[in-house]
Amino acid sequence: MQVLDPLSVRRWARLAADALGRARSEIDALNVFPVADGDTGTNLHLTLLSAAEAVEALPEDVDAAVTWQTLSYGALVGARGNSGVIVSQALRGLAEVLKDGPDLRAGLRRAAALAREAVARPVEGTVLSVLTAAAGAVQDLDGDLEEVARRAAGEARAALRRTPDQLDVLARSGVVDAGGAGLTIVLESLAEVITDSYSDRYDVPAPTARVSPMTEVGAGYEVMYLLDADDRAVPRLREELDGMGESLVVVGGGGLWNVHVHVGEAGPAIEAGMRAGRPHRIRVTYLAERTHRGNAGRGVVAVAAGHGIAALFEESGAVVVRRAPGSRPSLPTMLAAIREAGSEVAVLPNDEGAGSVAAAAAEIARGDGVVVSVLPTKATVQGLAALAVHDPLRRFDDDVVAMTDAAGHTRYGHLTVADREAVTSAGLCRPGDVLGLIDGDVAVIGSALEDVATMIVDRMVAGGGELVTLVTGIDAPVRLAPHVEEHLARVRPDVDLVVYQGEQGGYPLLIGVE
Repeated sequence: MQVLDPLSVRRWARLAADALGRARSEIDALNVFPVADGDTGTNLHLTLLSAAEAVEALPEDVDAAVTWQTLSYGALVGARGNSGVIVSQALRGLAEVLKDGPDLRAGLRRAAALAREAVARPVEGTVLSVLTAAAGAVQDLDGDLEEVARRAAGEARAALRRTPDQLDVLARSGVVDAGGAGLTIVLESLAEVITDSYSDRYDVPAPTARVSPMTEVGAGYEVMYLLDADDRAVPRLREELDGMGESLVVVGGGGLWNVHVHVGEAGPAIEAGMRAGRPHRIRVTYLAERTHRGNAGRGVVAVAAGHGIAALFEESGAVVVRRAPGSRPSLPTMLAAIREAGSEVAVLPNDEGAGSVAAAAAEIARGDGVVVSVLPTKATVQGLAALAVHDPLRRFDDDVVAMTDAAGHTRYGHLTVADREAVTSAGLCRPGDVLGLIDGDVAVIGSALEDVATMIVDRMVAGGGELVTLVTGIDAPVRLAPHVEEHLARVRPDVDLVVYQGEQGGYPLLIGVE
Protein backbone atom coordinates (compact mmCIF):
# COMPACT_ATOMS: atom_id res chain seq x y z
CA MET A 1 0.00 0.00 0.00
CA GLN A 2 1.37 3.42 -0.92
CA VAL A 3 -1.58 5.53 0.23
CA LEU A 4 -3.56 5.82 3.44
CA ASP A 5 -7.08 6.26 2.11
CA PRO A 6 -10.08 7.03 4.36
CA LEU A 7 -11.02 3.35 4.65
CA SER A 8 -7.50 2.50 5.85
CA VAL A 9 -7.64 5.30 8.44
CA ARG A 10 -10.90 3.90 9.79
CA ARG A 11 -9.46 0.37 9.90
CA TRP A 12 -6.39 1.62 11.75
CA ALA A 13 -8.38 3.56 14.35
CA ARG A 14 -10.64 0.58 15.09
CA LEU A 15 -7.75 -1.91 15.10
CA ALA A 16 -5.74 0.25 17.52
CA ALA A 17 -8.74 0.81 19.81
CA ASP A 18 -9.53 -2.91 19.92
CA ALA A 19 -5.90 -3.87 20.54
CA LEU A 20 -5.65 -1.36 23.39
CA GLY A 21 -8.90 -2.71 24.81
CA ARG A 22 -7.41 -6.20 24.93
CA ALA A 23 -4.17 -4.96 26.51
CA ARG A 24 -5.83 -2.47 28.86
CA SER A 25 -5.31 -4.37 32.11
CA GLU A 26 -1.69 -5.25 31.32
CA ILE A 27 -0.86 -1.61 30.52
CA ASP A 28 -2.70 -0.40 33.63
CA ALA A 29 -0.43 -2.66 35.70
CA LEU A 30 2.69 -0.92 34.31
CA ASN A 31 1.51 2.52 35.43
CA VAL A 32 3.95 3.77 38.10
CA PHE A 33 4.94 7.21 36.76
CA PRO A 34 4.22 10.03 37.51
CA VAL A 35 1.63 8.59 39.90
CA ALA A 36 0.60 4.96 40.21
CA ASP A 37 -3.04 5.55 39.38
CA GLY A 38 -3.30 2.33 37.35
CA ASP A 39 -5.37 3.68 34.45
CA THR A 40 -3.02 4.43 31.53
CA GLY A 41 -4.23 1.45 29.50
CA THR A 42 -7.86 2.36 30.14
CA ASN A 43 -7.24 6.01 29.23
CA LEU A 44 -5.46 5.16 25.98
CA HIS A 45 -8.19 2.69 25.03
CA LEU A 46 -10.89 5.32 25.57
CA THR A 47 -8.89 7.93 23.66
CA LEU A 48 -8.49 5.72 20.58
CA LEU A 49 -12.07 4.48 20.90
CA SER A 50 -13.29 8.09 20.68
CA ALA A 51 -11.16 8.62 17.57
CA ALA A 52 -12.42 5.40 15.97
CA GLU A 53 -16.07 6.20 16.64
CA ALA A 54 -15.64 9.69 15.21
CA VAL A 55 -14.33 8.49 11.84
CA GLU A 56 -16.79 5.59 11.69
CA ALA A 57 -19.66 8.07 11.96
CA LEU A 58 -18.54 9.84 8.77
CA PRO A 59 -20.27 9.22 5.42
CA GLU A 60 -18.37 6.73 3.28
CA ASP A 61 -17.64 9.24 0.51
CA VAL A 62 -15.68 11.84 2.54
CA ASP A 63 -12.15 12.60 1.44
CA ALA A 64 -8.87 11.92 3.25
CA ALA A 65 -8.57 15.45 4.64
CA VAL A 66 -11.93 15.29 6.40
CA THR A 67 -11.20 11.78 7.68
CA TRP A 68 -7.86 12.74 9.21
CA GLN A 69 -9.25 15.94 10.70
CA THR A 70 -12.12 13.98 12.24
CA LEU A 71 -9.73 11.38 13.66
CA SER A 72 -7.74 14.17 15.29
CA TYR A 73 -10.87 15.84 16.65
CA GLY A 74 -12.27 12.58 18.03
CA ALA A 75 -9.03 11.86 19.85
CA LEU A 76 -8.84 15.40 21.22
CA VAL A 77 -12.33 15.51 22.72
CA GLY A 78 -12.11 11.93 24.01
CA ALA A 79 -8.56 12.08 25.38
CA ARG A 80 -8.18 10.72 28.91
CA GLY A 81 -5.28 11.03 31.31
CA ASN A 82 -1.75 12.25 30.76
CA SER A 83 -0.81 9.65 28.11
CA GLY A 84 -4.16 9.86 26.33
CA VAL A 85 -3.80 13.62 25.88
CA ILE A 86 -0.22 13.24 24.60
CA VAL A 87 -1.20 10.52 22.12
CA SER A 88 -4.12 12.64 20.91
CA GLN A 89 -1.61 15.37 20.06
CA ALA A 90 0.54 12.83 18.22
CA LEU A 91 -2.50 11.88 16.15
CA ARG A 92 -3.03 15.55 15.40
CA GLY A 93 0.53 15.78 14.08
CA LEU A 94 0.00 12.77 11.84
CA ALA A 95 -3.29 14.22 10.61
CA GLU A 96 -1.77 17.58 9.73
CA VAL A 97 0.67 15.90 7.33
CA LEU A 98 -1.12 12.78 6.09
CA LYS A 99 -4.32 14.59 5.09
CA ASP A 100 -2.31 15.93 2.14
CA GLY A 101 -0.48 12.72 1.19
CA PRO A 102 1.22 9.51 2.38
CA ASP A 103 4.44 11.05 3.79
CA LEU A 104 4.54 9.00 6.99
CA ARG A 105 8.12 10.11 7.74
CA ALA A 106 7.04 13.75 7.91
CA GLY A 107 3.87 12.78 9.77
CA LEU A 108 5.82 11.00 12.52
CA ARG A 109 8.28 13.88 12.74
CA ARG A 110 5.40 16.34 13.19
CA ALA A 111 3.67 14.03 15.68
CA ALA A 112 6.79 13.79 17.85
CA ALA A 113 7.32 17.55 17.77
CA LEU A 114 3.74 18.45 18.69
CA ALA A 115 3.58 15.86 21.48
CA ARG A 116 6.78 17.15 23.06
CA GLU A 117 5.68 20.78 22.75
CA ALA A 118 2.43 19.95 24.56
CA VAL A 119 4.19 18.76 27.72
CA ALA A 120 5.32 21.54 30.05
CA ARG A 121 8.22 19.51 31.49
CA PRO A 122 9.14 16.57 29.25
CA VAL A 123 10.65 13.51 30.94
CA GLU A 124 12.69 10.89 29.10
CA GLY A 125 11.75 7.24 29.45
CA THR A 126 8.12 8.01 28.69
CA VAL A 127 5.79 7.92 25.70
CA LEU A 128 7.64 11.00 24.37
CA SER A 129 10.90 9.04 24.13
CA VAL A 130 9.22 6.16 22.31
CA LEU A 131 7.56 8.49 19.79
CA THR A 132 10.75 10.50 19.22
CA ALA A 133 12.74 7.31 18.60
CA ALA A 134 10.16 5.93 16.17
CA ALA A 135 10.11 9.19 14.22
CA GLY A 136 13.89 9.49 14.14
CA ALA A 137 14.43 5.92 12.94
CA VAL A 138 12.58 6.45 9.65
CA GLN A 139 14.01 9.75 8.47
CA ASP A 140 16.79 8.08 6.44
CA LEU A 141 14.38 5.87 4.49
CA ASP A 142 13.30 6.64 0.92
CA GLY A 143 9.64 7.10 1.78
CA ASP A 144 8.27 3.64 0.94
CA LEU A 145 5.14 3.62 3.11
CA GLU A 146 5.31 -0.05 4.10
CA GLU A 147 8.99 0.10 5.01
CA VAL A 148 8.49 3.28 7.04
CA ALA A 149 5.57 1.75 8.94
CA ARG A 150 7.53 -1.41 9.76
CA ARG A 151 10.62 0.51 10.86
CA ALA A 152 8.59 2.89 13.06
CA ALA A 153 6.80 0.06 14.83
CA GLY A 154 10.02 -1.90 15.31
CA GLU A 155 11.88 1.10 16.71
CA ALA A 156 8.95 1.87 19.04
CA ARG A 157 9.32 -1.61 20.53
CA ALA A 158 13.08 -1.18 20.90
CA ALA A 159 12.68 2.27 22.47
CA LEU A 160 10.05 0.92 24.86
CA ARG A 161 12.50 -1.72 26.12
CA ARG A 162 15.00 1.09 26.81
CA THR A 163 12.64 3.16 28.96
CA PRO A 164 13.72 1.53 32.27
CA ASP A 165 17.29 2.69 31.49
CA GLN A 166 16.04 6.26 31.14
CA LEU A 167 13.68 6.52 34.12
CA ASP A 168 14.76 5.06 37.45
CA VAL A 169 11.28 4.41 38.83
CA LEU A 170 10.59 2.09 35.90
CA ALA A 171 13.77 0.11 36.55
CA ARG A 172 13.00 -0.19 40.27
CA SER A 173 9.49 -1.37 39.50
CA GLY A 174 10.53 -3.85 36.83
CA VAL A 175 8.30 -2.28 34.15
CA VAL A 176 8.50 -0.43 30.86
CA ASP A 177 6.63 2.84 30.44
CA ALA A 178 2.87 2.35 30.30
CA GLY A 179 2.18 5.18 27.86
CA GLY A 180 4.99 4.01 25.62
CA ALA A 181 3.54 0.50 25.60
CA GLY A 182 0.21 1.89 24.43
CA LEU A 183 1.81 4.01 21.71
CA THR A 184 3.74 0.96 20.48
CA ILE A 185 0.44 -0.87 20.02
CA VAL A 186 -0.94 2.10 18.06
CA LEU A 187 2.06 2.13 15.71
CA GLU A 188 1.98 -1.66 15.33
CA SER A 189 -1.69 -1.41 14.36
CA LEU A 190 -0.81 1.22 11.76
CA ALA A 191 1.88 -1.08 10.32
CA GLU A 192 -0.60 -3.94 10.20
CA VAL A 193 -3.08 -1.87 8.18
CA ILE A 194 -0.45 -0.51 5.80
CA THR A 195 1.36 -3.82 5.13
CA ASP A 196 -1.70 -6.03 5.54
CA SER A 197 0.59 -8.64 7.08
CA TYR A 198 2.51 -7.12 10.01
CA SER A 199 2.27 -9.45 13.00
CA ASP A 200 5.38 -8.79 15.14
CA ARG A 201 3.40 -7.74 18.20
CA TYR A 202 4.89 -6.53 21.45
CA ASP A 203 3.78 -8.62 24.43
CA VAL A 204 3.12 -6.31 27.35
CA PRO A 205 5.12 -7.68 30.31
CA ALA A 206 3.88 -7.88 33.88
CA PRO A 207 5.72 -5.90 36.59
CA THR A 208 8.60 -7.85 38.15
CA ALA A 209 8.93 -5.88 41.39
CA ARG A 210 6.76 -4.12 43.97
CA VAL A 211 8.16 -0.78 45.13
CA SER A 212 6.81 2.60 46.19
CA PRO A 213 6.49 4.56 42.94
CA MET A 214 7.56 8.13 42.40
CA THR A 215 4.73 10.44 43.35
CA GLU A 216 4.49 14.13 42.56
CA VAL A 217 4.85 16.47 45.50
CA GLY A 218 1.59 18.22 46.32
CA ALA A 219 -0.42 16.61 43.51
CA GLY A 220 -3.71 15.67 45.12
CA TYR A 221 -6.07 15.98 42.15
CA GLU A 222 -6.07 15.27 38.44
CA VAL A 223 -7.95 18.05 36.65
CA MET A 224 -9.01 17.70 33.01
CA TYR A 225 -11.29 19.80 30.86
CA LEU A 226 -11.98 20.81 27.29
CA LEU A 227 -11.49 24.52 26.75
CA ASP A 228 -13.03 26.82 24.17
CA ALA A 229 -10.49 29.63 24.02
CA ASP A 230 -8.66 31.95 21.67
CA ASP A 231 -5.29 30.40 20.87
CA ARG A 232 -3.58 33.57 22.08
CA ALA A 233 -4.88 32.94 25.62
CA VAL A 234 -3.28 29.51 25.93
CA PRO A 235 0.38 30.49 26.62
CA ARG A 236 -0.75 32.46 29.68
CA LEU A 237 -2.88 29.51 30.81
CA ARG A 238 0.09 27.15 30.46
CA GLU A 239 2.18 29.48 32.58
CA GLU A 240 -0.46 29.67 35.31
CA LEU A 241 -1.07 25.93 35.46
CA ASP A 242 2.64 25.12 35.35
CA GLY A 243 3.05 27.14 38.54
CA MET A 244 0.24 25.19 40.24
CA GLY A 245 1.21 21.57 39.70
CA GLU A 246 2.78 18.78 37.67
CA SER A 247 2.11 16.61 34.59
CA LEU A 248 0.79 19.61 32.68
CA VAL A 249 -0.27 18.82 29.12
CA VAL A 250 -2.25 21.26 26.95
CA VAL A 251 -3.12 20.13 23.43
CA GLY A 252 -5.35 21.32 20.61
CA GLY A 253 -5.67 24.43 18.52
CA GLY A 254 -8.11 26.38 16.43
CA GLY A 255 -10.13 27.43 19.46
CA LEU A 256 -10.53 23.98 21.11
CA TRP A 257 -8.06 22.66 23.69
CA ASN A 258 -7.74 19.70 26.04
CA VAL A 259 -6.15 20.54 29.39
CA HIS A 260 -4.62 18.04 31.85
CA VAL A 261 -2.77 18.81 35.09
CA HIS A 262 -2.08 17.31 38.54
CA VAL A 263 -2.54 19.91 41.29
CA GLY A 264 -2.88 20.24 45.04
CA GLU A 265 -6.19 22.12 44.76
CA ALA A 266 -8.61 21.66 41.87
CA GLY A 267 -10.45 24.99 42.11
CA PRO A 268 -7.65 27.33 41.01
CA ALA A 269 -6.88 25.14 37.98
CA ILE A 270 -10.49 25.38 36.82
CA GLU A 271 -10.61 29.12 37.52
CA ALA A 272 -7.51 29.58 35.36
CA GLY A 273 -9.39 27.91 32.52
CA MET A 274 -12.34 30.24 33.05
CA ARG A 275 -10.05 33.24 32.70
CA ALA A 276 -8.72 31.85 29.42
CA GLY A 277 -12.06 30.82 27.94
CA ARG A 278 -14.94 28.41 28.56
CA PRO A 279 -13.99 25.13 30.23
CA HIS A 280 -16.43 22.21 29.84
CA ARG A 281 -16.46 18.44 30.35
CA ILE A 282 -14.61 19.13 33.58
CA ARG A 283 -13.31 16.01 35.39
CA VAL A 284 -11.65 16.12 38.81
CA THR A 285 -10.20 12.92 40.30
CA TYR A 286 -8.65 12.51 43.74
CA LEU A 287 -5.31 10.88 42.93
CA ALA A 288 -4.71 9.27 46.31
CA GLU A 289 -7.95 7.32 45.93
CA ARG A 290 -6.98 6.11 42.45
CA THR A 291 -3.42 5.26 43.49
CA HIS A 292 -4.68 2.73 46.05
CA ARG A 293 -7.52 1.46 43.94
CA GLY A 294 -6.06 -2.05 43.61
CA ASN A 295 -5.74 -2.58 47.38
CA ALA A 296 -8.38 -0.56 49.17
CA GLY A 297 -11.53 1.47 48.73
CA ARG A 298 -14.83 0.93 46.98
CA GLY A 299 -15.08 -0.55 43.50
CA VAL A 300 -17.46 -2.01 40.93
CA VAL A 301 -16.81 -4.88 38.53
CA ALA A 302 -19.02 -5.08 35.42
CA VAL A 303 -19.18 -7.80 32.77
CA ALA A 304 -19.51 -6.50 29.19
CA ALA A 305 -20.07 -8.29 25.87
CA GLY A 306 -19.34 -5.38 23.50
CA HIS A 307 -16.68 -2.71 23.07
CA GLY A 308 -19.15 0.16 23.38
CA ILE A 309 -20.74 -1.38 26.47
CA ALA A 310 -17.31 -1.86 28.02
CA ALA A 311 -16.46 1.80 27.38
CA LEU A 312 -19.70 2.92 29.07
CA PHE A 313 -18.86 0.94 32.18
CA GLU A 314 -15.23 2.09 32.19
CA GLU A 315 -16.28 5.72 31.88
CA SER A 316 -18.35 5.25 35.04
CA GLY A 317 -15.32 3.92 36.92
CA ALA A 318 -15.99 0.19 36.80
CA VAL A 319 -13.37 -2.51 36.30
CA VAL A 320 -14.62 -4.29 33.18
CA VAL A 321 -14.53 -8.02 32.50
CA ARG A 322 -15.04 -8.69 28.80
CA ARG A 323 -16.76 -11.73 27.40
CA ALA A 324 -17.67 -12.85 23.91
CA PRO A 325 -21.41 -13.05 23.10
CA GLY A 326 -22.81 -16.38 24.21
CA SER A 327 -19.84 -17.15 26.45
CA ARG A 328 -19.03 -16.58 30.11
CA PRO A 329 -15.85 -15.06 31.56
CA SER A 330 -13.25 -17.29 33.14
CA LEU A 331 -12.98 -17.64 36.91
CA PRO A 332 -9.37 -16.32 37.05
CA THR A 333 -10.33 -13.24 35.02
CA MET A 334 -13.30 -12.50 37.25
CA LEU A 335 -11.27 -13.02 40.42
CA ALA A 336 -8.46 -10.75 39.19
CA ALA A 337 -10.98 -8.00 38.43
CA ILE A 338 -12.52 -8.23 41.90
CA ARG A 339 -9.10 -8.02 43.54
CA GLU A 340 -8.20 -5.05 41.34
CA ALA A 341 -11.40 -3.17 42.12
CA GLY A 342 -10.82 -2.69 45.85
CA SER A 343 -11.61 -3.96 49.34
CA GLU A 344 -15.40 -3.48 49.01
CA VAL A 345 -16.66 -4.58 45.60
CA ALA A 346 -20.06 -4.75 43.93
CA VAL A 347 -20.14 -7.12 40.96
CA LEU A 348 -22.54 -6.66 38.03
CA PRO A 349 -22.64 -9.96 36.06
CA ASN A 350 -25.22 -8.62 33.56
CA ASP A 351 -25.85 -12.19 32.39
CA GLU A 352 -27.14 -15.32 34.12
CA GLY A 353 -24.16 -17.41 32.98
CA ALA A 354 -21.68 -14.83 34.21
CA GLY A 355 -23.54 -14.69 37.52
CA SER A 356 -22.42 -18.18 38.54
CA VAL A 357 -18.79 -17.37 37.71
CA ALA A 358 -19.06 -14.11 39.67
CA ALA A 359 -20.46 -15.95 42.69
CA ALA A 360 -17.58 -18.44 42.67
CA ALA A 361 -14.96 -15.69 42.29
CA ALA A 362 -16.61 -13.68 45.07
CA GLU A 363 -16.40 -16.64 47.45
CA ILE A 364 -12.66 -16.96 46.81
CA ALA A 365 -12.11 -13.21 47.19
CA ARG A 366 -13.95 -13.19 50.52
CA GLY A 367 -11.38 -15.69 51.76
CA ASP A 368 -8.76 -12.99 51.04
CA GLY A 369 -10.65 -10.45 53.13
CA VAL A 370 -12.44 -8.63 50.29
CA VAL A 371 -16.06 -7.66 50.94
CA VAL A 372 -17.96 -8.68 47.80
CA SER A 373 -21.61 -8.47 46.81
CA VAL A 374 -22.80 -9.99 43.52
CA LEU A 375 -25.87 -8.09 42.32
CA PRO A 376 -28.62 -10.00 40.47
CA THR A 377 -28.24 -8.13 37.16
CA LYS A 378 -29.31 -10.39 34.30
CA ALA A 379 -28.86 -7.89 31.46
CA THR A 380 -26.61 -5.04 30.39
CA VAL A 381 -29.32 -2.43 30.82
CA GLN A 382 -29.81 -3.52 34.45
CA GLY A 383 -26.07 -3.10 35.01
CA LEU A 384 -26.18 0.40 33.51
CA ALA A 385 -29.10 1.32 35.76
CA ALA A 386 -27.30 -0.01 38.84
CA LEU A 387 -24.08 1.81 38.05
CA ALA A 388 -25.98 5.06 37.45
CA VAL A 389 -26.95 5.22 41.15
CA HIS A 390 -23.62 3.95 42.52
CA ASP A 391 -22.28 6.32 45.18
CA PRO A 392 -18.88 5.44 46.68
CA LEU A 393 -19.48 7.86 49.55
CA ARG A 394 -22.44 5.82 50.87
CA ARG A 395 -22.05 2.92 53.27
CA PHE A 396 -21.29 -0.16 51.18
CA ASP A 397 -24.44 -2.03 52.24
CA ASP A 398 -26.62 1.01 51.49
CA ASP A 399 -24.96 1.41 48.09
CA VAL A 400 -25.58 -2.26 47.24
CA VAL A 401 -29.25 -1.89 48.21
CA ALA A 402 -29.65 1.22 46.01
CA MET A 403 -27.93 -0.43 43.04
CA THR A 404 -29.96 -3.61 43.43
CA ASP A 405 -33.17 -1.60 43.62
CA ALA A 406 -32.32 0.33 40.44
CA ALA A 407 -31.53 -2.90 38.59
CA GLY A 408 -34.71 -4.57 39.86
CA HIS A 409 -36.87 -1.71 38.59
CA THR A 410 -35.41 -2.03 35.08
CA ARG A 411 -37.23 -4.37 32.72
CA TYR A 412 -35.01 -5.74 29.99
CA GLY A 413 -35.60 -6.90 26.47
CA HIS A 414 -33.62 -7.62 23.34
CA LEU A 415 -33.87 -8.52 19.67
CA THR A 416 -32.19 -11.47 18.03
CA VAL A 417 -32.54 -13.43 14.79
CA ALA A 418 -33.50 -17.12 14.95
CA ASP A 419 -30.94 -19.52 13.50
CA ARG A 420 -33.14 -22.62 13.64
CA GLU A 421 -36.75 -23.72 13.87
CA ALA A 422 -38.06 -23.86 17.45
CA VAL A 423 -41.19 -23.66 19.55
CA THR A 424 -41.21 -20.53 21.71
CA SER A 425 -43.63 -18.97 24.17
CA ALA A 426 -44.86 -16.78 21.27
CA GLY A 427 -45.27 -19.70 18.83
CA LEU A 428 -43.20 -21.45 16.18
CA CYS A 429 -40.19 -19.57 14.81
CA ARG A 430 -38.14 -20.39 11.72
CA PRO A 431 -34.58 -19.50 10.70
CA GLY A 432 -34.36 -15.79 9.85
CA ASP A 433 -37.32 -14.75 12.00
CA VAL A 434 -36.76 -11.73 14.25
CA LEU A 435 -37.42 -12.59 17.89
CA GLY A 436 -38.30 -9.96 20.47
CA LEU A 437 -37.70 -11.05 24.07
CA ILE A 438 -38.87 -9.44 27.31
CA ASP A 439 -37.24 -10.50 30.58
CA GLY A 440 -35.79 -13.54 28.83
CA ASP A 441 -38.98 -14.86 27.19
CA VAL A 442 -39.91 -14.58 23.51
CA ALA A 443 -42.82 -12.15 23.27
CA VAL A 444 -42.92 -11.27 19.55
CA ILE A 445 -41.96 -13.07 16.33
CA GLY A 446 -41.71 -10.97 13.18
CA SER A 447 -39.84 -10.42 9.94
CA ALA A 448 -38.43 -6.88 10.34
CA LEU A 449 -36.17 -5.62 13.10
CA GLU A 450 -37.79 -2.17 13.19
CA ASP A 451 -41.32 -3.56 13.54
CA VAL A 452 -40.40 -6.04 16.26
CA ALA A 453 -38.44 -3.34 18.12
CA THR A 454 -41.42 -0.99 18.30
CA MET A 455 -43.77 -3.77 19.39
CA ILE A 456 -41.40 -4.83 22.19
CA VAL A 457 -40.91 -1.25 23.38
CA ASP A 458 -44.68 -0.66 23.34
CA ARG A 459 -45.29 -3.72 25.50
CA MET A 460 -42.55 -2.78 27.92
CA VAL A 461 -43.65 0.82 28.46
CA ALA A 462 -47.30 -0.21 28.72
CA GLY A 463 -46.52 -1.50 32.20
CA GLY A 464 -45.13 1.88 33.26
CA GLY A 465 -41.80 3.57 32.78
CA GLU A 466 -40.21 6.98 32.38
CA LEU A 467 -36.94 6.14 30.66
CA VAL A 468 -36.19 3.86 27.70
CA THR A 469 -32.59 2.83 27.06
CA LEU A 470 -31.54 1.40 23.69
CA VAL A 471 -28.15 -0.26 23.19
CA THR A 472 -27.42 -0.94 19.53
CA GLY A 473 -25.40 -3.96 18.42
CA ILE A 474 -22.59 -4.21 15.92
CA ASP A 475 -24.97 -5.47 13.20
CA ALA A 476 -27.83 -3.08 13.94
CA PRO A 477 -29.21 -1.24 10.88
CA VAL A 478 -28.50 2.48 10.93
CA ARG A 479 -32.22 3.31 11.08
CA LEU A 480 -33.13 0.90 13.89
CA ALA A 481 -32.70 3.22 16.88
CA PRO A 482 -34.02 6.35 15.07
CA HIS A 483 -37.10 4.35 14.01
CA VAL A 484 -37.87 3.49 17.64
CA GLU A 485 -37.17 7.08 18.70
CA GLU A 486 -39.60 8.49 16.12
CA HIS A 487 -42.24 5.94 17.13
CA LEU A 488 -41.95 6.86 20.81
CA ALA A 489 -42.12 10.56 19.99
CA ARG A 490 -45.52 9.92 18.38
CA VAL A 491 -47.11 7.50 20.84
CA ARG A 492 -45.32 8.24 24.14
CA PRO A 493 -43.81 11.74 24.06
CA ASP A 494 -43.72 11.68 27.88
CA VAL A 495 -41.02 8.98 27.89
CA ASP A 496 -37.32 9.93 27.84
CA LEU A 497 -35.00 8.00 25.52
CA VAL A 498 -31.26 7.30 25.71
CA VAL A 499 -29.34 5.52 22.93
CA TYR A 500 -25.88 3.95 23.29
CA GLN A 501 -23.70 2.17 20.74
CA GLY A 502 -22.95 -1.08 22.53
CA GLU A 503 -21.27 -2.89 19.62
CA GLN A 504 -22.39 -6.24 21.04
CA GLY A 505 -22.66 -9.20 18.70
CA GLY A 506 -25.70 -11.46 18.37
CA TYR A 507 -28.24 -8.92 19.60
CA PRO A 508 -29.00 -5.99 17.25
CA LEU A 509 -30.78 -4.16 20.07
CA LEU A 510 -30.88 -4.27 23.86
CA ILE A 511 -33.80 -2.48 25.54
CA GLY A 512 -34.26 -1.26 29.08
CA VAL A 513 -37.29 0.45 30.63
CA GLU A 514 -37.12 2.18 34.01
